[in-house]
Amino acid sequence: MAKSVKKSGAAHKAAAKPSKPAAKKTVASAKANGTSTSHDQVAQLAHRFWTERGQTHGHHEEDWFRAEQALRSKAS
Repeated sequence: MAKSVKKSGAAHKAAAKPSKPAAKKTVASAKANGTSTSHDQVAQLAHRFWTERGQTHGHHEEDWFRAEQALRSKAS
């Protein structure tokens, strides 16, 4: 007769797959304003601003906030 082996709880938890995040996240500041702007939309526009600026580093936050504002004003 075969013996049954009980798995420990810790081993079972380690084998669990992490949950996948939602495909699109809503930007908190836009959500507070009553609009819904996806993370991907902001990222794409911020990347475009970075490219237009000559791909110089050090202004990513400025590009991101500018993209959020542009998308929020467009949604209004």
